[in-house]
Amino acid sequence: MVNTNLTQREREIVRLLAEDRGIPVSKMSEQLGVSAVTIRSDLNNLAKKGVVVRTRGGAAPAFHPHVVERQNLRVEEKNRIAQAAADLVNDGDTIMIEAGTTTSLIAKYLLGKSFVNIVTNSSLILPFARLNPGIHLTVVGGQFRPATESFVGPIALQELERFHVRLAFVGTDGFSMGGGLTTHLVEGAEIVRKMAERSGNTILVADSSKFGKLGFVRVLPVQGVKSLITDRELPNTAEAQLIEAGVEVIRV
Repeated sequence: MVNTNLTQREREIVRLLAEDRGIPVSKMSEQLGVSAVTIRSDLNNLAKKGVVVRTRGGAAPAFHPHVVERQNLRVEEKNRIAQAAADLVNDGDTIMIEAGTTTSLIAKYLLGKSFVNIVTNSSLILPFARLNPGIHLTVVGGQFRPATESFVGPIALQELERFHVRLAFVGTDGFSMGGGLTTHLVEGAEIVRKMAERSGNTILVADSSKFGKLGFVRVLPVQGVKSLITDRELPNTAEAQLIEAGVEVIRV
C-alpha cells in the first residue's frame, strides 16, 4: 500500500476501515465531517490506488490490518529514513530489501536511478516497481504472510541463496546494545540473517522508537550491521554506544 501518497482524509478513511471493515459510508461521513458523496469519491480514488477493495455500499482494506496500522505510524520519519537509504544506492547497483513498512519505502525514492537490481521478499515494493522503469525487481517465492506482506520459509531462503548483492536493507521490531536486532517472528529473523549473509554490507533502517525494545527472536548483534539509518530522536547516548560498537549512525 502506498499510504504515503494519500491525503490526510484518505489515511483517516483507511484507518476507519481497518478498525471496522463493515463501517458504512454514512458513519465515515459523520466522523470525518464531509458528505457521503465525498467519501464515495475518496473510496473510488483509494480503490484506483490499490489501497482498498470496493464492496457493495463501502470498501475493505486491501491489506492486513496490522500492515495498515504500522504504515500509519511515524510516517514522516519513515519517509526521511527511506530516502536517506535510497541515497546510498547507485546506478547499476544490486541490493536486497527485507519486508517491512519502512524498508519498502526505499523503492519509492529510487526513481531517477537506472538499472537497480532489487531482490526482496516484500510484496509492498510492487507498486513502486511498476512505476519505476529503472528498477529490475526479483521477488523470492515462499509462504505468503499477509500480516507482514512477506514471503518466508525454506523456499524463500533457498532462493535468496542464489544471489549476492552490495547492500541489504533490513528492518527490526526492536534493537538494543545487549539484545541486538530482534523480531517477533522466527521466519522473519531467518530472512534477515540470510540477506546479511548474501550482502557486502547490511544497513538497518529503523526509527528511534525501536531502540531499547526487545522482540521474541534475536536476529543479529548490532555489530552485524554496517550502518543504522534512523531519525533525529535517537538518544545521543545510544548513538555514542552504537558508534563505539563500530556502527555508522545516520540521523535524518
